[in-house]
Amino acid sequence: MTNYSVFNTANKPIYVQQTNTYVSPAIESMPDLSAASAGRLFTLTTGNVSAGGGANLLLQVVNPAASSRTLYLSQIIGGSTAAASLIVYNGGILTGGTTPVPVNNNFGSSVTSAVTTQQVTGTVTGSPVTLMNIPLTAGAYNIQLRGSVIIPPGRSVTISIGPGSLTGSINLTWWEV
Repeated sequence: MTNYSVFNTANKPIYVQQTNTYVSPAIESMPDLSAASAGRLFTLTTGNVSAGGGANLLLQVVNPAASSRTLYLSQIIGGSTAAASLIVYNGGILTGGTTPVPVNNNFGSSVTSAVTTQQVTGTVTGSPVTLMNIPLTAGAYNIQLRGSVIIPPGRSVTISIGPGSLTGSINLTWWEV
């Protein structure tokens, strides 16, 4: 575009040079789309889980120290039947529970996630660092992170909903590079 002036003339107050035309289209998308196409976008869900009074619904994703991948959190979606706090922790220790399996969002891909997982109702122990603390009302929530939270090898993220007598769900989506 060296032959175009960036300055407008008096009879054309706004400079326009169409660069995304029907003849020469351009597409812009979030990194999730590319990660899904490459078989590197994963989702982990708790399902709908009841947490008793004083307990939290907890979901943890650990990127092992020996991993060659880095995780980029995309979004946290879910819901709660009662008012609660959604807390995202850097680290933390969970005791007991189950180990849900992450699902590859590209159903045709055989790539598996590098992470280990844990889901439990209870409390977080250890010395977790609070990254986010968001009050929730009863109903659905959707937190878009778009890769702004990065989990390198040897680190973990723990998501908590509670405390209280509620039924809640946590669905965490991330991509791995």
